[in-house]
Amino acid sequence: MKILDVFKFSPSPTGGLRISRWLKSLMLGLMTVGLTMAIPASASFQVQVKPSSPQLGDTVSVTLNATGNTPSSNPSVVLNGKTYPMFPLSGNRYRALIPTIPLDQPGTRQLQVSDGTQQQSLTVQVRDRSFPTQSIWLSDDKNSIQGTDFEFDRVDAFKALVTPEKYWNGPFMRPSNGYVSTIYGVRRYYNGEFAENYYHRGVDYAAGTGSPVIAPAAGRIALVGLESQGFELHGNTVGIDHGQGVSSILIHLSRVDVKEGDMVKAGQVIGGVGSTGISTGPHLHWGLYVHAQAVDPVPWRYEGVE
Repeated sequence: MKILDVFKFSPSPTGGLRISRWLKSLMLGLMTVGLTMAIPASASFQVQVKPSSPQLGDTVSVTLNATGNTPSSNPSVVLNGKTYPMFPLSGNRYRALIPTIPLDQPGTRQLQVSDGTQQQSLTVQVRDRSFPTQSIWLSDDKNSIQGTDFEFDRVDAFKALVTPEKYWNGPFMRPSNGYVSTIYGVRRYYNGEFAENYYHRGVDYAAGTGSPVIAPAAGRIALVGLESQGFELHGNTVGIDHGQGVSSILIHLSRVDVKEGDMVKAGQVIGGVGSTGISTGPHLHWGLYVHAQAVDPVPWRYEGVE
């Protein structure tokens, strides 16, 4: 299963420079004030990070506010060698979304934020988070399903989409009225064996077969996969591209009511709850992805990311 040079007053060989304690303090204080004032004067943008104290599974929003002219090239954020694009919001504001997942290590993240000409470094502390464990027992038939290259290739290509347009607006909606049967981030034992690099990549809603599944936010239907066409593990699947590297995947459906290329609104019915693919009973699995990493959907529902 599949993060001055302090001026040194060195004495001269002849006995050199002698400065009284109060004078050294005064000079150091003046230097510090001068440096503090110089930083805003030379900076062409300001950066804001939300949430200010993220935990594993959160989506980190990095906003650049250009204080001068519009940046000459596309702004970006670099973390651990990976570049995350910044997309325009309004005015001279740009925003990048950075995913964190349960398999990450908590601690300090060093971000390099660039407006295309200048760069700022900042650190973000990502808090640890405790995720529960769960035991799943699959029948021999279900346990033997490995999935197909066809479905994995199509799902991977879908998750990698980074469309410049932003389709969603405001908090995301609950995609099913069923009760939450499995939360995000759960670690699992499958038939008694711990899945080392696995975490539950979404939220499960238990509901009756055929009950409506709605689009949690506006977007473009970028993936439709059917169990009958090789989606053995996911079952009947709908993937919604919400834009700017954000996407929803809804799996195990009993039916699909949309086709690839359709534009959908938040709340629009896109299919029905089912138990296709590897599933132990009728439920909807909703996975929310940011730059191909499965993040916790809950903050997107209650707080929204704009």
